[in-house]
Amino acid sequence: MPLYKGLIDRYRDRLPLADNIRIISLTEGDTPLIPLVNIPRTLGTDVSIYLKFEGLNPTGSFKDRGMTVAVTQAVAEGSQAIVCASTGNTSASAAAYAARAGIRAFVLIPEGKIALGKLAQAMMVGAVVIQIKGNFDDGMRLVREVAETAPLAIVNSINPYRLQGQKTAAFEIVDSLGRAPDYHCLPVGNAGNISAYWTGYSEYAGVDTAACVFHRQDCAYQRDAVTNRRPKMLGYQASGAAPFLRGGPVADPETVATAIRIGNPQSWDLAWAASRESGGWFAEFDDAEILATQKLLAEREGIFCEPASAISVAGAIRDIKNGRIEPGCCVVCTITGHGLKDPDTAIKQSATPVIEARAMLADVQKAILDHLD
Repeated sequence: MPLYKGLIDRYRDRLPLADNIRIISLTEGDTPLIPLVNIPRTLGTDVSIYLKFEGLNPTGSFKDRGMTVAVTQAVAEGSQAIVCASTGNTSASAAAYAARAGIRAFVLIPEGKIALGKLAQAMMVGAVVIQIKGNFDDGMRLVREVAETAPLAIVNSINPYRLQGQKTAAFEIVDSLGRAPDYHCLPVGNAGNISAYWTGYSEYAGVDTAACVFHRQDCAYQRDAVTNRRPKMLGYQASGAAPFLRGGPVADPETVATAIRIGNPQSWDLAWAASRESGGWFAEFDDAEILATQKLLAEREGIFCEPASAISVAGAIRDIKNGRIEPGCCVVCTITGHGLKDPDTAIKQSATPVIEARAMLADVQKAILDHLD
């Protein structure tokens, strides 16, 4: 089997990049599609549920898919630095790919609103971290403004190359299943990912879509179709940061799911297009429901994801129970980030205590026997 070289190499004919371009890659993509076993049994359903575990990308989140394409194009255009606003995962990914490319990364993060695991990543690889006294939406506004006067390439999802990279996850799902799922469930924050997946599914089906932001002549829907079907796209938001459920921007978004703590999504129109064209819907969950599902995934399936990721599974479970997702269907849930991104939140809700014991056989045996079912 040939050595895997990353998603640009694998899907080069479906990405709008020059043939002789220097690829900036950390061998991202090719993430596992994991079937759930115990949760469906508990639900008593014959719905097949798969998790696209994007937490196994190089920096631990789906952002690497878009970043490899965005940074590759930025370097090709002569950029000496990139900039982004971030709730955490984008900053970690941008910093890593900038380091790989040999250029500088500037990241704007909201004060006190970023998980330490993500901040540590950006700092460790040498990004210039600017902590602002505001939220992500303030950071996004500032990034747009600073890029007008400084020679910086913005690598947030307003950069169309970001979504071109992220669409490849849909390709991988169809390649793995041999078909598109009936439903695809995603967390929604800045809303780029739901737009990117829909673009990917549409291109693999040979269908144009309003969710594709790129030049029509460069979109891969013109190439040979791989599948004749597309899923319904289901987007889930935290109740404290749910502009799609409120009908407009949320001024002060707040949720424990920091990755989707965004009140003014930059891909608003594209996400609505994906939902409308696919026949899908948006829904919301409060923080308690999000954390309960994060814990359920870990304890029942052995899958440790960050809180925002768990909302996609929470949505699938609820919509299976209420019948919106029909029996016998195939559902894919995107797990956007690894649980180690936010270890503090995980530790706070862990029900398993750390037991102190002397380094003696009797003490260890007692501790084990006390906790056997």
